[in-house]
Amino acid sequence: MPKHVALFVLMALLAAANPRAQARYPVMAPVEQYMISSREAEIALARTAAPPSISAAADVLVLGRRGYERAVKGTNGFVCFVERSWTAGFDDPQFWNPKLRAPNCFNPPAARSVLPQYLKRTEWVLAGATRQQVIDKTRAAFASHLFVTPAAGSFSFMLSKEGYVSDDAAGPWLPHLMFFVRSGGASAWGAGLAGSPIIGVNGSPLEPTVLLIPVRRWSDGSAAPPPAGP
Repeated sequence: MPKHVALFVLMALLAAANPRAQARYPVMAPVEQYMISSREAEIALARTAAPPSISAAADVLVLGRRGYERAVKGTNGFVCFVERSWTAGFDDPQFWNPKLRAPNCFNPPAARSVLPQYLKRTEWVLAGATRQQVIDKTRAAFASHLFVTPAAGSFSFMLSKEGYVSDDAAGPWLPHLMFFVRSGGASAWGAGLAGSPIIGVNGSPLEPTVLLIPVRRWSDGSAAPPPAGP
């Protein structure tokens, strides 16, 4: 289990058995490689993050040249979008993997308190910031209270069977919910303990702690495979 867990904790879990992953993506690829050519295709992919009863009424964001842009105005307070690799933990070996496409849908508390961090990080990256510069900017943002700890009840849906979360998964992983909690809060959930269905460890002070709970069905209602045993 990696020391720091952020949005793509599962990427680190899958890559742990493959030391060569550490050298795959040392720097950012050309911006074009992170883009989805069709705006409509990106909207459709983003909506697969959650059941249609939720995603159909959600805001939908798409990636533009300077950051995420709202493509659809929703009515229920949820926000769906397709994450790229730089929303991973700062020490994740696939931080710059241009192939990653991870549909996610934040609930209203997460959209208010956690999503701004992901949006700002994307703006910095697209403006040319290096990984270290993003770390430094993040530290300053927390110090100035521009970034805040996750609001109570913050979680997101990652139920898409169409995403690509890592080279090791070579596609989606398992449908799961992600709960965003304060740094140091993993133990209160029993996360990472033997037999616990909750996956995750405490994140760094610069990242929210993210806890993953696999669920039984994808967003389209089809059955998912069970999580692998120890």
